[in-house]
Amino acid sequence: MRTFMRMPVAVTCAILLGGIVYLGGTGQLGGTVEPPRLPERSPVDAAACARLASLHLPNATVTSAQAVPGGKFAPPAGVDGSFADLPAFCRVAMTLTPSRDSDIKAETWLPLSGWNGKLQEVGNGGWGGSIQYGELADALRGGYVAASTDTGHVGGSASFALGHPEKLIDFDYRAVHETALQSKATIAALYGAAPQLSYFSGCSVGGRQGISKALSPGRRVTTAPIRVFSWYSSRRRH
Repeated sequence: MRTFMRMPVAVTCAILLGGIVYLGGTGQLGGTVEPPRLPERSPVDAAACARLASLHLPNATVTSAQAVPGGKFAPPAGVDGSFADLPAFCRVAMTLTPSRDSDIKAETWLPLSGWNGKLQEVGNGGWGGSIQYGELADALRGGYVAASTDTGHVGGSASFALGHPEKLIDFDYRAVHETALQSKATIAALYGAAPQLSYFSGCSVGGRQGISKALSPGRRVTTAPIRVFSWYSSRRRH
């Protein structure tokens, strides 16, 4: 006879704040947790943004760094959403290569003025496979530096994983982790200061990404749920 615990987990949303994970889902535990307000930083100019193109980062290459005037962002073909109300920002695109088989695309959007001193990385859905432009825009509107990754492949299926174990690791957690690291380095290079608080927000697989990031070995985190997420456990005997 063997006893084991099977715990299927359904997490709809998660927000990682520095060392604290705010979990979102269905239901309410009462009260609203408001993130702390930080003073806005001094503006930076387009020339400072352009200099990020020559930024040297470990296991990463900056492929473009371009100042985007307010209301002038043109999303890639096929991307839905409204971007006409975006403030001016520095759009930095990177390719991250933590392994020989990695080809992770990431973007970091940095406000040219009105930065609230915080970073918000946004999660993906399903099998990932694309930069989340709508979520980047939402975070930017709130004054955040915003970051997103395609999780290391293109397209919303799992076909990328066949014969590519390193790409599966990228999808699992590494793309999100590397994007956060390189985004923080980019922030320091542009503003001359690190973010005072860092968030991760996402639903669907983005919730899993946030929990995975929080529970990775070597990372001490405290969880503070503000909405209920489902956690079903059952015992089976064989």
